[in-house]
Amino acid sequence: MKVEKLDKMVKGWFVGNFEPTLYRTNACEVAVKKYQAGDREGKHYHKIATEITVIVEGTVRMNGAEYSRGDMIVEEPGDVTDFEAVTDVVNVVVKLPGANNDKYLADE
Repeated sequence: MKVEKLDKMVKGWFVGNFEPTLYRTNACEVAVKKYQAGDREGKHYHKIATEITVIVEGTVRMNGAEYSRGDMIVEEPGDVTDFEAVTDVVNVVVKLPGANNDKYLADE
């Protein structure tokens, strides 16, 4: 058995081919991410990975649409998205497959 603390992971990522990790794999990447209201991520996309975001608590804005608790968003390779925490947010993110360095900035 292996036990670790989420607080020790980088930006909430705890499964994937990076350090630190709870479980090393290239099959996927998994994170529990926390944001404060007003936090943003610029427009970006992935060339390889499909990214699934599940809103656990709070409200976010992605590509001008608002999503809240229980919403699940699937972004396929090439889909461009941005992210803004409208309120304090907790979400789970899964990337399939795990693909290091597969985040590309998009034109604003």
